[in-house]
Amino acid sequence: MTLGSKIAWDDTVLPFQLDRSDIRGRVARLDGVLSGILKQHNYPAPVEALVAEMALLTALIGQTIKLRWKLSLQIQSKGAVRMIATDFYAPDAEGEPARIRAYASFDPDRITDGPAMEQIGDGYFAILMDQGKGMQPYQGITPLTGTTLSSCAEAYFAQSEQLPTKFSLSFGQSTEPGVPQHWRAGGIMIQHMPKASPFATDGGSGEGGLLEGGLLHADDLLDEDEGEHWNRANLHLATVEDMELIGPSLPATDLLFRLFHEEGPRVFDALPVRFGCTCSEDRVRQSLSIYSAKDIATMTTEEGRVTADCQFCGAHYDLDPATVGFEAKEVSGE
Repeated sequence: MTLGSKIAWDDTVLPFQLDRSDIRGRVARLDGVLSGILKQHNYPAPVEALVAEMALLTALIGQTIKLRWKLSLQIQSKGAVRMIATDFYAPDAEGEPARIRAYASFDPDRITDGPAMEQIGDGYFAILMDQGKGMQPYQGITPLTGTTLSSCAEAYFAQSEQLPTKFSLSFGQSTEPGVPQHWRAGGIMIQHMPKASPFATDGGSGEGGLLEGGLLHADDLLDEDEGEHWNRANLHLATVEDMELIGPSLPATDLLFRLFHEEGPRVFDALPVRFGCTCSEDRVRQSLSIYSAKDIATMTTEEGRVTADCQFCGAHYDLDPATVGFEAKEVSGE
């Protein structure tokens, strides 16, 4: 395999369909995206792992949204990690890359050496979708459950969207010979799509597969024939190895054929993804435009400036207080 073909699968999401069953999915490989996200902060190791997993989930889930839409994933908890927030910005036009950003808020004094999920307490997993100006935003929330963020996402789709969903993820520090150590991540998402609609709201509700807390399990949503297809696909997915998910030596198309060749896999155009932030000085000024000059005066530093830092990309904004707020003077170059 050539270096060019290896790089071609980095930072991409490849959608596919299993033609012998009503199952669709995505394969994602992240490299530079994770580097762009994680280098902005000096996270402790467990927090870094949680952010990496959340970014990978965001890439896999976000690929389904339409052009110019925004999808956000959030974890809010009472644990040492108080919040993880990610944003997926769909391309503005066909052929352009999507953008992902992410950050975590945590209490350093409460972080332990235990597994990453032990840093998260009771809370909820949320997906928010912004369809653009003039459209009503969508939001779905489910309690945190399971031992990984991916199991939280699976519970969300079963409970809130009535869509049986399974993730297989791998992520960590890559130690390829001759290459500086860096983060890599890879994963597969499969989803059984109801014939009525990809966002159908009615489904099975049998109690046999209820998760802890009364949440639905994927098996509650399928009839006998659908369940057979779903179980077979899950058995195939369970054979995947960590290095196959992360790559970079195995192309995503070859991985799909190895796992699902009996299911008639069909792939679609891959979507490139990049690390990207939408913060700007104009957005900072807009957020401060609701405040009076008196309010702005309470926000100034000892040096007499108004400052703001982007939690996602680390950008620092330093503004003259006289030029912000609804009583601001016109900006004339600082």
